Amino acid sequence: MLAWAAGLGGGLLRDVLIGAIPPVGISDWRFIAVACLAGVVMYLFHPRLARARRMIAVLDAGALALYTVSGTLKALGLGFDGVTAVSAGILTGIGGGVLRDLLADEVPAVLHQRQLYAVPAVIGAALTAALWAGGALTSVTALLAAGVVFGLRVAAMRFRLKVPGPGNGVSWGRKRSRRMNP
Repeated sequence: MLAWAAGLGGGLLRDVLIGAIPPVGISDWRFIAVACLAGVVMYLFHPRLARARRMIAVLDAGALALYTVSGTLKALGLGFDGVTAVSAGILTGIGGGVLRDLLADEVPAVLHQRQLYAVPAVIGAALTAALWAGGALTSVTALLAAGVVFGLRVAAMRFRLKVPGPGNGVSWGRKRSRRMNP
């Protein structure tokens, strides 16, 4: 179930929100079979796969890139405006991981670890929509947009880049004491 949610959840959410019914995440047996097979492989071989953590993270960056661009393209192809298409692309890219974490009763990693994960998706979806609007979207430029997402995500992992957030060493004013004054 978690493998299905991680692999197809973002596209399922996107399709429901943009009215592409039935969603491919529940109507195309090939997608379901691949997601479930990935879950079985992970279940059976997870001790060995733990050693391949870097490779899995790079493959995940590739999936983020492809899902983001394809989700944006699907919305654009159905006639939605750029803002809706960008939102659909972001949701397609990061939605599966968020849904997986929620089903596993965990705070979604994209929200609490400050990973530079959603930002590359935003940039890639916006770039794809801009290329579409400018009449410059081709197979090559779509792959270029996916390459931007992939490159940003891999660079973020390599250089341990994080998005700004509370508690990352920046102080805005005087710190308050936790101790109560009598």
